[in-house]
Amino acid sequence: MIGTWTRLDAMARAAAVAPDRAAAVALVERARRAEELTALRQRVSRLSLRNAEAAAMRIAVIAVSCGWCGLDPQAPAAREVADEAFLELWAAIAHRIDHDQFVALPTLALHNWAPERKPRRHIPIDQLARTEALVPIVRWAPEGQPLSRLDRLMLAATRLEAHGIWLFRLADTLAGRSPDDSSTPTALRRLVRVQHALRAQLHAEAAELAAAPATPQQGAVLGALAEQGALEPPVLQAADAVLGIGGRRMGEGRRQLLRRHLPAQHRAWLSAMDRHCAPVRTLAHRGGPDAAVYREAQESLIALRRTYTALVQAAARPGTAPLTAAA
Repeated sequence: MIGTWTRLDAMARAAAVAPDRAAAVALVERARRAEELTALRQRVSRLSLRNAEAAAMRIAVIAVSCGWCGLDPQAPAAREVADEAFLELWAAIAHRIDHDQFVALPTLALHNWAPERKPRRHIPIDQLARTEALVPIVRWAPEGQPLSRLDRLMLAATRLEAHGIWLFRLADTLAGRSPDDSSTPTALRRLVRVQHALRAQLHAEAAELAAAPATPQQGAVLGALAEQGALEPPVLQAADAVLGIGGRRMGEGRRQLLRRHLPAQHRAWLSAMDRHCAPVRTLAHRGGPDAAVYREAQESLIALRRTYTALVQAAARPGTAPLTAAA
């Protein structure tokens, strides 16, 4: 980020490594007293959509570090909890990107990684994550120290989304297909293979994550996101829209709660998949080899979700305090 927006970047970086919520809140209060937040609020309308999304990621880092991730920035009650100037900036960014519930893992992870080697042209992060080494823009660990467990979790979520692009393509393939179509079991078998590959990828990430340092503040960040249902990556929700695991296990209301943290266009696509994949989901009530393949796809998704949940739980476990803090 350039110009005045470098102050927001600096504030997000400082909030991410703050020892606790009170320290993060103090950073925001200092920025308000210096009128930096008002200056940023006045410039939101000039941001391109891509830069507005980059600013939203930094707002999300600050909000969750301060313990404010569950707030509606436009609600009067929010002003009794959070800094009013920060809420106004938050609301302006939300309006600019047309996404009110962006303080969630998708925003924190997918907009926070850049290629170590700068590409000559703009390439989507999912393609970059498959071909390039990625580095965090905002680190949850101090500069010069190894990536923290929270950094590793965010990177795992980004890579999951990148390699899970095939799940989105298979969802489009299965949309509107008859359960008796000869191509349906073939697509479901491919879905199983992709989900197994993603699960193996998460297992590979688990060892590095478990060995990474963690702080109580990072555990609080994950806990706050979990309370809002804001941890599940979009790729898992895409597989769920095809296979119906979420609808069966936790009800339609819970499914919509998980989706509210995604951009409107993505939520609309998932709702369309719910409708268009309904014929395929009738295989759940049938017998025969095609139904067996469908159930295998469901079971592989359940296993993938459990592996991801275990990764989140490992990231949230208390870690050894940094040497500087101990000193």
